[in-house]
Amino acid sequence: LCCCLFAVFAFATCGGFQGETALLISCEGVVNKTITAAFAYPFRLNTVVFSAPDPKSCGGTWTDVYLMGDFSSSAQFFVTLAALVFLYCVTALVVYVGYYHVYQENNKFPLTDLAISVLTAFLWLLSTFVWAKALADIKVSTGASIIPGIESCKAPGTTCHFLSVTSMGVLNVSVVWMSKIVLASGLP
Repeated sequence: LCCCLFAVFAFATCGGFQGETALLISCEGVVNKTITAAFAYPFRLNTVVFSAPDPKSCGGTWTDVYLMGDFSSSAQFFVTLAALVFLYCVTALVVYVGYYHVYQENNKFPLTDLAISVLTAFLWLLSTFVWAKALADIKVSTGASIIPGIESCKAPGTTCHFLSVTSMGVLNVSVVWMSKIVLASGLP
C-alpha cells in the first residue's frame, strides 16, 4: 500500500508541474517590457520560447529566444516508473488478497515478489537520481544564467534583467522525499 502512495506522489509532483520564467527587457522605444516563457512536464525546454517584446521598437535586434535543454527523458523515466510501480502494487494487492492461498502454496511466488521488489527499489533509486540531475539542469536553464546566452540582450541600448521563475519546491520535494524513502525502506 505504501508503494502505491509513493507512486502517486511521484506521478503527481512531477507529471503535473507547470511554471514560467520571466525577463524584464528595456530597449530604445520599449521600456520595462516583461516577457515570459512557460514550461511544463515533460520539460522539453528547447521548444519553449521568449517572444520578442516588440521587434520594431528594439531596432529590429530582438529575435525569438528558446530555452536550452530537453529533459523529457529523465522526467518521463521518473513518471513512467511511478505509473508502473502503481500498477505493480495494485496487481500485488489483488494477488495477496484474492489469491493468498495460491501465494502460500507456491514457493516461487514469494521469490518472484522479492526479486521484483528489489528491482523496483533499484529502479526507483536510479530514476530519482536521474530526475535530480535533470531538475538541477532545469533550474539552470530557467534561471538568471540564461541572460548571457541571449544575443538580443547584447545589442546596444538593450538591457535584460532576470525577474523570476516559478518555485520548483514541489519538484525538490519529489527528489528529496523519494530518495530518502527508497533508501531508508528499500520499498519498491
